[in-house]
Amino acid sequence: MRTRPAGPPMSAPAFRRLLAYCRPGFEGECAQELAALDARQSGAGYARAARGSGHVEFVSDDAPALAGSWRDLVFARQLLGVLGEARDLPPKDRLSVLLPMIEGEDPADGPCRWCDAWVEAPDSDAARELAPLCRGLEAALVAALKQRKLIDRASRWRLHLCMTATDAAYVAVAERTLSAPWPGGIPRLKFPRGAPSRSTLKLEEALLVLLDEGERERWLEPGMRAVDLGASPGGWTWQLVARSLHVTAVDNGPMDAALLASGLVDHLRADGFRYRPTRPVDWLVCDMVEQPRRVAELMAHWLAEGLCRHAIFNLKLPMKKRHDEVRLCLDLVAGALAASGRRVEVRAKQLYHDREEITVYARVA
Repeated sequence: MRTRPAGPPMSAPAFRRLLAYCRPGFEGECAQELAALDARQSGAGYARAARGSGHVEFVSDDAPALAGSWRDLVFARQLLGVLGEARDLPPKDRLSVLLPMIEGEDPADGPCRWCDAWVEAPDSDAARELAPLCRGLEAALVAALKQRKLIDRASRWRLHLCMTATDAAYVAVAERTLSAPWPGGIPRLKFPRGAPSRSTLKLEEALLVLLDEGERERWLEPGMRAVDLGASPGGWTWQLVARSLHVTAVDNGPMDAALLASGLVDHLRADGFRYRPTRPVDWLVCDMVEQPRRVAELMAHWLAEGLCRHAIFNLKLPMKKRHDEVRLCLDLVAGALAASGRRVEVRAKQLYHDREEITVYARVA
């Protein structure tokens, strides 16, 4: 097998297509977001997607400029630049077709080098069956790249193979600091022992995806005070208590007995829409089942009135015009803060543990 001498990390690869992973059934919303993003550049791009596929392809002359926008998109779990696409791959030797596309030597810059290589499949029912193939192919790919000296841990770029069928794949790339650091854009979480409900995973994932490590360390200090609206039975409260925050859990329903015994939880049986703290708190979290605009208005009020500094909340989406509803709600929060003279930072994602909803982080900047 031919090898090449080591050299400097490669410059930015060239591509005109983007590949976004999303929740199956939300391809349309993901495409709308990409089109809106592209409109701020040239507006000449267009999307290709099949409902239920878990991914969207977007073609644009400005694709390289858009590729680092993963954090700005709500419905995209990951955003990649497409270097090529292969179909009718031979089942016994897929790498013979894929490696020439991956190597893509540029005489000026030398061969492409990658900090790592991931083989993954979209999160669709059909693609999940490809998981064993992805694991085996990834091991073979990484071994082949190492033998060719094309793995360079200093490189900015990570190689992705997205398998859409046993004989079809996208060859794609992501700049590691501007993309999701998890295969498929999904942090794999285990249900924590002792948590009272699976909803706890929503808040755990939100803290991982919407905050970086430094922000989690600075903004979730032991001893801080938080309010959990609609807390019963305590899945979100559990995450805050695990970080040694004092929590006022507001809900007319029962709370988990072990949480109450922790000494860090005060259970207040009250209406989450009417409750206000006697003094400002550090955190507000909310996972109430209610119309998204009503929740957004409530969160905007807390932030604008200075009742909290940070908020994480879920917005349950309608069946139709989900993208429009998201934009309306996020603009409502930002607008209310602007009207109050406060500046707010808003981040939002449809997380893996979300369903017909998105999760929003907002803070008074």
